[in-house]
Amino acid sequence: MEKAKQRANGTHILVVPLPVPGHINPMLQFSKRLASKGLRVTLVTISSKTHEPIETQLSMVNIEPIYATYEGAGKIDLESKLQWFLTILSQNLPDLISKQERNGYPICCLVYDATLTWALDIAKGLGIAGASFFTQACAVGTVYYNVQQKLLRVPLEEDRVLLPGLPLLEPHDLPSFINHPGSYPSVFKMVVGRFSNITDADWIFCNTFDCLEPEVVSWMRTKWPIKTIGPTLPSMYLEKRLEDDRDYGINFFKPNNDTCIKWLDSKEACTVVYVSFGSIANIGEKQMEELALGLKRSKTSFLWVVRESEIQKLPSNFEEQTSEKGLVVNWCPQLQVLAHRAIGCFMTHCGWNSTLEALSLGIPMVAMPQWTDQLTNAKFVEDEWKVGVRVKVDQMGIVTKEEIERCIAQVMEGERGNEFKRNSMRWRELAKEAVDEGGSSDQNIEEFVAALLCK
Repeated sequence: MEKAKQRANGTHILVVPLPVPGHINPMLQFSKRLASKGLRVTLVTISSKTHEPIETQLSMVNIEPIYATYEGAGKIDLESKLQWFLTILSQNLPDLISKQERNGYPICCLVYDATLTWALDIAKGLGIAGASFFTQACAVGTVYYNVQQKLLRVPLEEDRVLLPGLPLLEPHDLPSFINHPGSYPSVFKMVVGRFSNITDADWIFCNTFDCLEPEVVSWMRTKWPIKTIGPTLPSMYLEKRLEDDRDYGINFFKPNNDTCIKWLDSKEACTVVYVSFGSIANIGEKQMEELALGLKRSKTSFLWVVRESEIQKLPSNFEEQTSEKGLVVNWCPQLQVLAHRAIGCFMTHCGWNSTLEALSLGIPMVAMPQWTDQLTNAKFVEDEWKVGVRVKVDQMGIVTKEEIERCIAQVMEGERGNEFKRNSMRWRELAKEAVDEGGSSDQNIEEFVAALLCK
């Protein structure tokens, strides 16, 4: 037994995520799962704080920072910053791999974000195994694969699309790039390009679980040996086998922990709608006003995350006028909030991590997607998993205050609201089963570890 443990500790995995929160967090959680099996795991990050340690709550996973400062700091230019990230990572990765070997911990496998296809070429050139990690839903990956293969033309010409393993999709159910491929050309190229060398990868991991997307997972397995390893939440919010795993571990924003939780403690069970649109979404002023007025009109108390860069878009005196029923914060500990007994509904942009969190914690949703994969996730929230409703936009593309009030009421009240809650609780149990001992995702991780130890 002791020899097996020593051998596992000598097996070193290098994990390279795309350095944005929505990609780092799931790959970090996967790293913890691998470390809990006895492997040595190092995760690569980019940090501008050359003299300060990266703020983490990690003990199982080693953090290897690449220190660099983005010259466009303060400017919101997603395309430029993305290109900068990719340049920094690709320039530094070979030296970082060599450094690990010099330190006595040679890398045996590189787990890379599926968007970083060049990382596989580097690994293969150095004789290292490569594992591609898909951070988005398999449904979304299938759409992009069909684009990459030119089986689905963009911009879209059809009124409806039927793809293998997927339900019938209308244009507003497809990732935003399908209808507007020129909006973020670098991002579009990157998400479609994930399949360019996928057959060269030794393993392919997907942050989902078998019974959540059974048809599309089955179809993907006819083409590639994919392994589902999700949902990638901290263990203490799922099956509770890793006692130290209570948070993602890296703090990107300073959450108002005490303020949020104390406020929620004062509320009755299932009476609060939690509103958050993630770390990137930029909501227009008109939409912000309608959202604020819709929350104000609703009968429900609300906890609303409005990032500091967005706070000026709130209507004048909104916080004072709604102080008895609402709380507005710059950021909050989302997992703690969603797990709180007071939360009855999550109004979300349907980013994949947020969607998985709500499903795993049994929280019904009001889906208000903004861009990229969120539109497809929202389709599944409403029509496939039946855990909430999706807002409808008017002719100007705005979700009105009346629509916001209506959707919240549908999820929080009446028999339909009860049905959403029952369905959500069923998905919560299935998510736990997937990662618990012997579950589908746990077995896939065990098989990966066993394969590495046999090399």
